[in-house]
Amino acid sequence: MFFVDTVATPGLGNHSYLTGGRSAAVAVDPPRDIDRMLAPAARRGVRIARVVETHVHNDYVTGGPELARVTGAEYLVPAGARVSVPRTPVTDGDTVDVDDGLALHALATPGHTPHHTSYVLREDGRPVAAFTGGSLLIGTVGRPDLVEPRLTRELALAQHASAHRLAGELPDEVPVLPTHGFGSFCASSQATGDATTVGEERAANDALVKDADTFVADLLAGLEDIPAYYAHMGPVNASGPAPVDLTPPRRADAEEIAARLAAGEWVVDLRSRTAFAEAHVAGAFNFEADGKLATYLAWLIPWGKPVTLLAESPGRIAGAQRELARVGIDRPAAAATGGPADWLRDGEAPRSYPRATFADLAAVRGRGQDAVVLDVRRDSERAGGHVEGSVHIPVHHLRERAGEIPDGVVWVHCAAGMRAAIAASLLDAAGRDVVAVDDSFEAAGRAGLTVVRP
Repeated sequence: MFFVDTVATPGLGNHSYLTGGRSAAVAVDPPRDIDRMLAPAARRGVRIARVVETHVHNDYVTGGPELARVTGAEYLVPAGARVSVPRTPVTDGDTVDVDDGLALHALATPGHTPHHTSYVLREDGRPVAAFTGGSLLIGTVGRPDLVEPRLTRELALAQHASAHRLAGELPDEVPVLPTHGFGSFCASSQATGDATTVGEERAANDALVKDADTFVADLLAGLEDIPAYYAHMGPVNASGPAPVDLTPPRRADAEEIAARLAAGEWVVDLRSRTAFAEAHVAGAFNFEADGKLATYLAWLIPWGKPVTLLAESPGRIAGAQRELARVGIDRPAAAATGGPADWLRDGEAPRSYPRATFADLAAVRGRGQDAVVLDVRRDSERAGGHVEGSVHIPVHHLRERAGEIPDGVVWVHCAAGMRAAIAASLLDAAGRDVVAVDDSFEAAGRAGLTVVRP
C-alpha cells in the first residue's frame, strides 16, 4: 500500500510531496526548510531513501541537496540540468525502486524548463500517481519563459507535447500532483482547485483541448511579468544552497532601527495593514505576515539589501524568517517585537495614513475634490476593467516609477487591499500623502465610480 503526503507552501503557491510505502519513501521537490519533510517521514516511520527534483527551480530555494545529505538519500536530478552538487542524473525511462511493489518511473516532460522530468509512481506496475512538477498543472501548465527568452516559443510547444504525452500514457483516474499552480507565478495562468486527475485535465486543460498553434499563441499572450527574484533562484539551486539557518536574528532597539533606516536599509513591518496604517515607524514598509510575504518582498527589495523585521511577537518573526529563507533572503539583519512605541526613539511620533473604501473615493470625487487614483494591480487584472482616470503602475514597478504619479493625495488600490497596503507604505515612506483603499475592486462600480470595461 502506498501513501502520498502533501507539504504545501501557500505563500509561494507550491506543493512538495512525500510518497512511499511501509518502510521507505521519496521526497519530491522538497522546500528549503527540510524539517517539514522530515516530520511526516518520522510520523509514518519511513526512511527517506531518495530525493528527486522535477527541474531546477526558479521560484524557491530547494532543500533537495540538504535533505539528501541529512538522510543519506540518493539525490536524483534530471540529467540535462546543469548543477554542481553531487547527484544521480535521471533520464527518460529510468525507473527506481521505492519500496516493496512501488517504483518511480521518469518521463521527460520538457517545457517549463528544457530538462523538466515528471515522475510516475507505480504500484505493482500500475500507475497510481503522477508528480508533474511544472509540466501539467491544474487547468494550465508551467510557464515556458523562465529560462531564456529565445527559447520561450520552443518550450511552449514542448509543454503542449509533454501534456499530451502524460495524458497519452496515463489512465484517466491517475491523480496529477504538480509542484506549481496553487497561486505560484510559475504557472502560465492561475490554476483553480487543489486536486485533479489525468481525465479531468484531458477534458479541460488548454494544453489538451487546443491544437498546438492556438495553445502556444494563447499561452504567450497571457504571460505576466516574472518576479524579479526568480533571476537569483536558478543559480542558487544549480550551485547548491547552503543549509538553512533559522536561529533568531539579533534584536534591534529604537536607535538601531533609526540608524538602519538612515543607512537606506529596509525595515519591514509585518503587522496587519490596519495596524500599520494606524501607527508605524516613518520609513518602514508594510508587508503583512499573512499575505504573500516572500513573493512580494523578494520581488520588490533590491537583492542583497539588509532587511530588519518588525512584528508583534517572536513567533511572527520566526514565521517570516522561515518564509523568506525559502526565497534566498537568508538572515534578517535584525528584528524587533512589540509595537511602534517600542520601535520609536524618545520624542518621535508614529506616522499614520487613512484607510478607505471605494465608496469613500466616490464621495470625494462627488464633492469635486482632487484625488489621484493609483491602480497597482497587474496588467491582466487592469485589462478586465479600471477606474476611469486612474494611473496604472503595478506594485512591483512602483519603486522605479513613483515619479510618474501626479501631485496630490494618492488613493491607492489593488484587487482586495494587500498590494495597496504595500504600495501605500512605499509612497508614505517617500513622503507622499496616501489613502489606502482597503476594499474589493468589485465594489468600485457599485459605489458609483465609473469603471471602464473592455
